[in-house]
Parts: sequence; structure tokens; C-alpha cells
Amino acid sequence: MESSALSRIVVGRVMHRRRLPVENRFVYPVFFILINLEQLEGQRHWLLGINRRRPLAFHFKDYGDGRDPRIWVRERLVESGIDDCNGGLWLQTFPRVFGYLFNPVSFWYCQRSDGTVGAIVAEVNNTFGERHCYVLQPKPGDGSFTAVEAVKRLYVSPFYPVSGGYRFHFNVDFDAPRVRIDYYDQGQLQLNTAIWGRSKPLTDANLLIALLKQPLLTLGVTVRIHWQALRLWLKGVSLSHRTSSSIEEATK
Repeated sequence: MESSALSRIVVGRVMHRRRLPVENRFVYPVFFILINLEQLEGQRHWLLGINRRRPLAFHFKDYGDGRDPRIWVRERLVESGIDDCNGGLWLQTFPRVFGYLFNPVSFWYCQRSDGTVGAIVAEVNNTFGERHCYVLQPKPGDGSFTAVEAVKRLYVSPFYPVSGGYRFHFNVDFDAPRVRIDYYDQGQLQLNTAIWGRSKPLTDANLLIALLKQPLLTLGVTVRIHWQALRLWLKGVSLSHRTSSSIEEATK
């Protein structure tokens, strides 16, 4: 995707499949936005506000340390020794919906000057208001973002400890983006999660259609997290003690 391309709205689904210690799977419809941050000042939509109140909104304060996220993300790249991502910057995220937001994970696609993606920053949030970022680079050799590994640093689920690690699988195609995250602990696959969909131009008409179909999108994310947690508890899954989050803001 060229850095001059227009932002997108993606209508799709999210899937979780917990494999251990008990099987639990669900799939829900969602929509999310792919924002071209290099064209942020040119974004003008009646339904989507940039740092403004609108039915849907994108606020700097919801990401990173609250500053301009373009500066914040590039600082994370520099800290990780990545110096070739001087091209476009895209964000895949849920927007605020009627002022409410919970984003389990957002993805920052950092492009090189030739338009290829040279790094992806996965910004993970938990329900306790903590966050951690995983700075991901393509695999040596083939340059793909398949099975990129990261050590787990943040307490996310009350049913899993802060141990093990993730394998991220990206289909870096902004027409049909797809991300799958596999969580492993003690050498065993514990959990699969995925989010995918088909993208359309980010227009007020497409935003309105998505909003009318899912007017409680982000509230639904929170409600479903707690509902699925209750289901697991009723199935007898034991709770894992919450530990403090990593003092590091981002890790590779």
C-alpha cells in the first residue's frame, strides 16, 4: 500500500479459540479502521472525528503516551534499532464509538520508503488499563511477517500467567487484512486469536453502514470479554494471579 493511499474501513470478524485447559471458541462480527497517518490532517469526515467528538473518533490520547502517535511510534522503532522505516505509517484499530473505547490490540504498520512494511508494532491493552508494545520485524530470509515471535510481557487474561510467548502471522494486504496470534506456553499451543475482513474506502457512507449494523461495537468488545471469562470460570478453569506489567514500554 502506497503512503499516498486513502484510509480504509474494514468489516470482518474476530475469532478466539482457547485450546487449553478446556476448549472454548467464539467468533463475532466487528469493524475497524486502517488510518493512513501520513494523511491525518486531511481526514475530514462527519462521522469520524480526529481528536474531536463524533459518533466515531480517533484520539491521540488513546495510544502510546498520548502524544502525536506518529512521533511515539517512530521513537519505538529507533529504540529497537530499526532505522529503515522512513515511509508511510498505518494504524489498524477500533475507533471510539459514541465516546467509548476498548482496544485489545492495535497494529502499527511501518513502511520503508519503497512502500514495503519493515516493522509492525502490536500495541496490546488489558482491562486493567495497562499496555505493552511488541516491535515486530520480518523474518530473515523471506522478509515475511509469518510466525514472528515475541515473549509475552503483559498480563492479559486472568486464566493465563505472564509466561510463554506469541507467534504473530500477518497477511499484509490492506484490501483484505488478516492477523492471527498464537499463544504458546511450556511448548504447547494454548490459544489462537484472529481478526480479518474486507476493506472499503473510509467514507461517511461506509462508516454509517458499519455503525448502524454495530452501534455498540466497542462496548460489545468489553461485554464479550467478561462474558467469555464467566463461561471459562463456570467450566472450572482456574484463575492465574495477576502480576505487574513490564516496566519496559516496548520489546522486540
